[in-house]
Amino acid sequence: MTSSPAVSPDHIMGVYNRAPLAVARGEGVRLWDENGQEYLDCVAGIATTGLGHCHPALVAALKDQGEKLWHVSNIFRIPGQEALAKRLTDASFADVVFFTNSGTEAIECALKTARKYQTAVGKPERIDIIGFDGSFHGRSYGAINAAGNPNYVEGFGPRLPGYVQVTWGDKEALKAAIEAPSACAVIIEPVQGEGGARAMSEADLEELRGWTRDNGVLLIYDEVQSGMGRTGKLWAHEWANDAAPDIMAVAKALGGGFPVGACLASAEAARGMTVGVHGSTFGGNPLAMAVGVAAFDEINKPETLENARTVAGYFTQQLSGLRDRYPDVIVDVRGKGLLIGLKLIPNNRDFMAMARDQHLLVAGGGDNCVRLLPSLLITQDEAREAIAKLEQTCEAVRKKAAA
Repeated sequence: MTSSPAVSPDHIMGVYNRAPLAVARGEGVRLWDENGQEYLDCVAGIATTGLGHCHPALVAALKDQGEKLWHVSNIFRIPGQEALAKRLTDASFADVVFFTNSGTEAIECALKTARKYQTAVGKPERIDIIGFDGSFHGRSYGAINAAGNPNYVEGFGPRLPGYVQVTWGDKEALKAAIEAPSACAVIIEPVQGEGGARAMSEADLEELRGWTRDNGVLLIYDEVQSGMGRTGKLWAHEWANDAAPDIMAVAKALGGGFPVGACLASAEAARGMTVGVHGSTFGGNPLAMAVGVAAFDEINKPETLENARTVAGYFTQQLSGLRDRYPDVIVDVRGKGLLIGLKLIPNNRDFMAMARDQHLLVAGGGDNCVRLLPSLLITQDEAREAIAKLEQTCEAVRKKAAA
C-alpha cells in the first residue's frame, strides 16, 4: 500500500494572507480543523454559508441534481434558471435575471447593463460609474475600478475611464457627480462589508434614489454581502421605504456556499441587454440552480429572517456592553443585522489571531474593523457563546498590552 504524497501550500499562488488553520469539515455554525479542534464560525465564508455548513436541504438538492445533470450550455433552456429567476423577481423590484458564478461576475454584468442602457436610450456619452471610497465590488478589472481602492488598482496599468469615486457621506460631491452630463450609474453597497461595516441610513438611500431618478442615472446596489437575509430582511435596501434600485448584484448566500451569483434588473434598465451582448459558460448551470433554489427557499422563510433580526438585536446589545467594558479595545459597533463590524484600537489582524486562540473565527475589514457574519440560523445560545469568546479575546488583548 503506497502512502499519499505530503501536501503543501507551496504551489498555490501567494495572493492570500491565510490564517494558520486547515479546515476539514463543518456543520451548522461549527468548523473543525485537521487536528479535530472545534471552532465557532462567525465568518461563514464571508457571509456565504448563510444557512450554516452542510445544511440538509442544500446537501439533498446537490445530491439529487448531481445524479441527473451537472452542466449544459446556455444555448438551451435550463428549467432551474427559470425557477430561481421567478423566485428572485417575485421577491424584488426586478423583472429579469442573469446568472453568474460569483459576485464579481454579477457586478460586471451590472456595469455592462448600465452602460448598455444609456446607449439604448441614445445617450452613449453617459459612461461614468459613480462609486464610493471604502467600497468593495470584487476583484475583476471593472470591479476594482468601480471601487477605486488604491491597494487593488495599483500595478495593473492605467485606470479605466469612466469611473468616479466620491467620499462616503459627502452629499454635495455625490449630488454634483449625479448631475454631471456624463453620469451613467451610481453603484453602492447599502451596507459596506470590507470597507468597515458602514451602513447608509434609510433616509440617505431614499434621497440617493430620488437624485438618480431625477437625473436619468441608474442606481446599482451591490448586495452581494448585505443581501439574502443578512440584515434581517431579504434585501438590505428594503429597510428604506422608497429606495429600490434599477440593477442589483447578489451572490454569496444565494448558493449557500456553492458558487452562484445573479444580476437582477428592471425591464427598462435591461433594455440594452440583447442577444449576444453578454454570456457565461458556467453561469446558471443545473447544479448551481438546484442549490440556489433550495438556499433561497430556506432563507426567504419568515422564521429564518425573524431569527436573523432577533439574534442581531441580541448581538448589538451585548456588543455595546462589551464596548463599554473594553473601551481600550473596541471603539465602535457598526453594521446592520448580522453584518456586524467592531472598530478596534488594537490591530485587527492581531485581534483575529487572539480570537482564534479562543476558538472563535471572525473576519477582517477595512478601517481596522473585524466583522461578525454568522449563519442566519445561529441560535441565541450560540450567539452568547460568541460574546463570551469575544470577551475572553478582549481580556487577552488587555493583558498583552499591559505586559
